[in-house]
Amino acid sequence: MSMAENKALRKHWWVIYGVVLTVLAYNLICHYFDAQIQYDIGDDKRVLIRTLLYIAAIALLPLTNLLRFVLIRLNQTMPGDKTAEERYFTTIVSTQLVIELIASFGLIMFILGDGDNTLYIFSVIALLGAGLHRPKQQDLDSIKAALQTPNHVPKGRR
Repeated sequence: MSMAENKALRKHWWVIYGVVLTVLAYNLICHYFDAQIQYDIGDDKRVLIRTLLYIAAIALLPLTNLLRFVLIRLNQTMPGDKTAEERYFTTIVSTQLVIELIASFGLIMFILGDGDNTLYIFSVIALLGAGLHRPKQQDLDSIKAALQTPNHVPKGRR
């Protein structure tokens, strides 16, 4: 990858670094404050909530992949004055927000009195998702190529 390509995706990668740092912060907060931030809501309620959040996390990962595909396709076809980098940045932020939601499930469960294992599981799922949906030069290049085709008419030039 050339230096110019690295610059084009630099701010996109900062979003990924932010997700990783947030997951790390969740884990550090939970370990530092431990019982001080936990509430005991009862095992029955906690198991139900944990099960629902696991189902949500399992559903959100493939849905995030679908969201990314749709947004990249929209970036390639929608008229407008935004550059390819700006369009792709919106895609990265959108998908990483969903991934961050998965990470927050671990924090929520820890606060509701669940143990470290659940926190770790949601953290690993979120980090896996951040890695899977990282910025890719190939995606940016496909958006750039689509915006340069004659069929693509920018908003101000109709």
